[in-house]
Amino acid sequence: MKIGFLAMSGVRAHDPELLKLGLTLPGFVERSKVIASLPSLGLLYLAACTPAGHELRYFEAESDRSEPKEVYDCDLVAISTFSAQVFEAYAIADRLRAAGVKVAMGGLHVTVCPTEAAKHADYVIVGEGENVWPMVVIAARRNAPSRTFDSIDFPLVDAAELPVPRYDLLDDRPYNRFTVQTSRGCPWRCDFCASNVMLGRRYRKRPVDQVVRDIRAIQELSPHPFIEFADDNTFVDKEWGKELCRAIAPLKIKWFTETDITVADDPELLELMRDAGCRQVLIGLESPPQSPLQGIELRANAKAKWQPRYLDRLRRIQEHGITVNGCFILGLDGHDAGIFEQVLEFALEVPLFDVQITVLTPFPGTPLYERLLREGRIIETDRWDLCTLFDVNYRPTHMSAEELRQGMRWLTRGLYSAQTTQRRKRPFFQSLRGQKIAV
Repeated sequence: MKIGFLAMSGVRAHDPELLKLGLTLPGFVERSKVIASLPSLGLLYLAACTPAGHELRYFEAESDRSEPKEVYDCDLVAISTFSAQVFEAYAIADRLRAAGVKVAMGGLHVTVCPTEAAKHADYVIVGEGENVWPMVVIAARRNAPSRTFDSIDFPLVDAAELPVPRYDLLDDRPYNRFTVQTSRGCPWRCDFCASNVMLGRRYRKRPVDQVVRDIRAIQELSPHPFIEFADDNTFVDKEWGKELCRAIAPLKIKWFTETDITVADDPELLELMRDAGCRQVLIGLESPPQSPLQGIELRANAKAKWQPRYLDRLRRIQEHGITVNGCFILGLDGHDAGIFEQVLEFALEVPLFDVQITVLTPFPGTPLYERLLREGRIIETDRWDLCTLFDVNYRPTHMSAEELRQGMRWLTRGLYSAQTTQRRKRPFFQSLRGQKIAV
């Protein structure tokens, strides 16, 4: 069979004023462009798990949200999508099926809404797909009836046995970053986090030598790649993290990852990260004031416990020559209209090299969504296209939805103007003068 893997890429937003601002504020769209240009690691893993004897192609949806015409030459197409893009993905799936192409769908949203997805796909995958995918391929080859495959009925994906993703299928596309996975899941359980919907099984670390193997596979295609570790929380295990850094240092790569703020508590790890080529860590801070953080991490209230040492820890990371992209969620319960000025002041006080702001988003399947639904605070149910992280679809506790929208726009202008961006970034470079750190 000819099998296609179709990625739905790009960042979505419906707020017209926010979109207009994004076109004029480079700092706002910088991270969005990076995300939009990342290949789908999940689809590349599925390709690697495809039984032998099939012709494989990797595609991306076009910028106008249509599909490449070549995808219609396939017998089976796998589509992976997020909630914000799912209606676009369904429309593409419907067109493909109408043309006689079988469609398989999976990913975070489909895992939560499999019945909905089954209206648009021949085969639906719930949960992690690597151990399920070969059976989907067999079903399609046999022209088997439509069905849903649940990963819980298959062995747990062994992180130590993952194959090399099929990076070779990317051909000569101009990616500025390549994704590598070092771990799956996160031991913390934040109520707003959609990742745990699918990766809710135990936290798993990959063998370090296999991470090195995957990076070397990328280097065969691109001699000087920038690597983005596609993890929710890379350095939970500090000793394993040190082993990882020692192993990848000889590869001479530059890389980015997401982790929690406790990485700052181990100076040896920070030094190893810097020497191994770490250029930036993305850390979910969520809120400068502590009280709105109470209870959003469901296992140990970790976010609230970490907040009192935010400033010290963030400065320590950046003093080691690693920039921080600090992430804030606007509209948490307890946030009032003063939160926007508080975030701006905090970002300048650190100062944070990069900042990412989003509005609280109730993704389907999360504890947050279930709670807001019970409380009658979801404005429009089933409006998955509003799950963009930038559109407001719930009623905050201490301000109106419109106040949250207006505050988001105000903060966007304040954080990402050329003047403020320079003010945030200049101190980092000044602090490196006289240090033997190449950035």
